[in-house]
Amino acid sequence: MLAGYPLWTVALICVGVFVASLIDAIGGGGGLISLPVYLMVGLPAHYALGTNKLSACLGTVASTARYIKNGYVNWPLAVPSIFLAIIGSHFGARLQLAVNEKYLRYVLIVVLLIVAAVMLKKKSFPETEGKIDPRARRCIVWLSSLVIGIYDGFYGPGTGTFLLIAFCRLAKMDLRTASGNVKVVNQSSNIGALATSLMAGKVLIPIGLIAAVFAFGGQYIGAGLMMKNGTKIVTPVILTVLVLLIIKLALELAGVGF
Repeated sequence: MLAGYPLWTVALICVGVFVASLIDAIGGGGGLISLPVYLMVGLPAHYALGTNKLSACLGTVASTARYIKNGYVNWPLAVPSIFLAIIGSHFGARLQLAVNEKYLRYVLIVVLLIVAAVMLKKKSFPETEGKIDPRARRCIVWLSSLVIGIYDGFYGPGTGTFLLIAFCRLAKMDLRTASGNVKVVNQSSNIGALATSLMAGKVLIPIGLIAAVFAFGGQYIGAGLMMKNGTKIVTPVILTVLVLLIIKLALELAGVGF
C-alpha cells in the first residue's frame, strides 16, 4: 500500500503517466490521458488534479530543459508569454466561477472540428521559420499566450496543443522553437496550479513523486523524438489529442465526465 492505495494502482498510474508524458512532449495534451488514469484508480477529483499537476510539473522539467539545452527557446518571445499566460490563467479561473462551463464546451467542439479539418488539409508543420513581420509575430505569440492562458484557467485540456498550433500556424515559428516556447509557457502555468493544490492539501505527494519519475522519462524521450522527427511525428499526435478532446467534451455534455 502507498498513501492508502494498492501497489497495482500506483503501477497503473505510472504506466499511464509515462504514455501521457511521451505524447505531451511531442504535441501537448498529455493531461487528457494522465488525469483519467488518476480518476480511474479511485483518486477523488481534487486529489487527482493536484497529484497529476505534481507529476506533470516535475516530468515537464525534462522536456523543457532539453529544448532549452538545444537552443529551441526564443526568450524575447517566451518571457512576456510566461507572464501573459499566468495573468490569463488567473482571470480564466475567476471567470470559471461566473460562467457555466457547458457553454464553453459547445463552442469548443465547433472550434475543434474546424481545427481538425485544417490540420487534415495542411498536415505539415514548418521545419523552418516563416516570413512574418517581427512585430506581428510578437503580437500573435503574446496574444495567444494570454487568450489560451484564459482557456487554461477556465477549462484546461489541450492547452499545450493550442499554443503549439498558434505559434506555428499563425506566428510562423519553426516547429522545434515553437515547442520549446510552449513548454516554458505551459510549465509556468502548471507551477502556479500546483502551488494552489499544495496549499490546499490536495496532493498525494508519495504517489505524485513516484509517477513523476515516469513522467520525466516520457517527457525526455518524447522531446527527443520530436526534435529528431519533427512534423512527421507531431502531426499525428496533435490530431489524436484533438480527437480525444472532442470525445471528452462530448461525453461531458452527455453527462459522462472523466
